[in-house]
Amino acid sequence: MSNGNGVVATLTGAAESVKETASNIGNSLASTASGAVASARKSVKKARKAATKRVTAAKKAVAKRTDKASKSVKKTVAKAKKKLASASASAKAEAATLKKKVTGKKAAAKKKVATKKVAAKKAVKKVVKKAAAKKAAARKTVKKVAKKVAAKKAVAKKAVKKAMKKAAPKKAAKKTAKKAAKKR
Repeated sequence: MSNGNGVVATLTGAAESVKETASNIGNSLASTASGAVASARKSVKKARKAATKRVTAAKKAVAKRTDKASKSVKKTVAKAKKKLASASASAKAEAATLKKKVTGKKAAAKKKVATKKVAAKKAVKKVVKKAAAKKAAARKTVKKVAKKVAAKKAVAKKAVKKAMKKAAPKKAAKKTAKKAAKKR
């Protein structure tokens, strides 16, 4: 019989071939894995670079837009200030002219009322001096004169009130203009 050298040699050869195959598979797996790791590193680097580029571009775009927006806001604020200044100046001038007109109308109205009172008093004195028979006629004329004076007084007062009412809204506009000027 045989001593088993043939079987051992066959088994040894098979084991050696299995060993070689296993080491070849291991080497190929290791090289494939290292290649995959290297390509993953490269793709991560590329992704980082692309992300930083996008972030910087976005920051620049935001900066430009905010600059433009702030400039336009400054321009509109400046225009609004100019308009308010001109409006307040014109309101002040208009208020001054209205004050002058109102004071002039008041003085004129007072003069008219005073002259008409004097005229009425003179008419009353003339009527009283006349004879007793003319008392009734004198009373009628006195009443007419008094009514006329009262009517003219009322007209003068109405004119003064109208002028004051016209001036009142301008005063309110002047106050708002003053407040706006103080806020600046």
